[in-house]
Amino acid sequence: MKPVVVMTQTKPYVDERVEIQHLPFVEMQTLSFDTHLLDTHYDWLILTSQNAVRYFLPYMEQLNYRHLAVIGQKTKAFCESNHLDVYFYPSDYSQEGFLKEFPVVSGLQILLPSSKLARPLLQQTLEMRGCQVHKIDLYQPHPVQQNIDEAYNRIHQNAVDAVTFASASAANAFFQQYQPRHFGHYFAIGKQTANAIKSYGNNCCTAQIQTLESIVDKIIEMRVL
Repeated sequence: MKPVVVMTQTKPYVDERVEIQHLPFVEMQTLSFDTHLLDTHYDWLILTSQNAVRYFLPYMEQLNYRHLAVIGQKTKAFCESNHLDVYFYPSDYSQEGFLKEFPVVSGLQILLPSSKLARPLLQQTLEMRGCQVHKIDLYQPHPVQQNIDEAYNRIHQNAVDAVTFASASAANAFFQQYQPRHFGHYFAIGKQTANAIKSYGNNCCTAQIQTLESIVDKIIEMRVL
């Protein structure tokens, strides 16, 4: 019998090895910003997620930039599907990997459109290295209460084998309201997401590669053990 997995990311995912119940815990709300930021010539445009790409696409034609850098395998693929040439991406698809491998030169002009709740590590580290980083709060996550309640009910009824989280926002949206202590099969994509889950006193597993496919690999591996 296939494991029943509640997946909480915004975009549906299909994997025939498991029974997926897709319950997004957050939805994105676009935000207004100072469009004069688009008038500057940038050495780098950095897009850290598919959402950043999706919500910034309408502004791409207005922007004058030299290179595009991204974080995440899916982000890279989404850019390429929209005919955006990706010049740089880290080998391990994480912010930490990005900062380790990114070719920093003091004085670079960088545009960083991302979530209002994005962790400041990327911006702060690049600024410490002498870059001029212009951050745009492009969107923000908003909890989807109905799905959060439904996931808790399924956990409470022992109808779920695993719950996956692809963002700290999704983890916070759930654990700020519910703490099902009898359940411990949480799986996270990324260190930040895992840290958010653990901050509420829960254990979680992470995959070696930060993709949903690798998370499913981990779920199946743990089930066999």
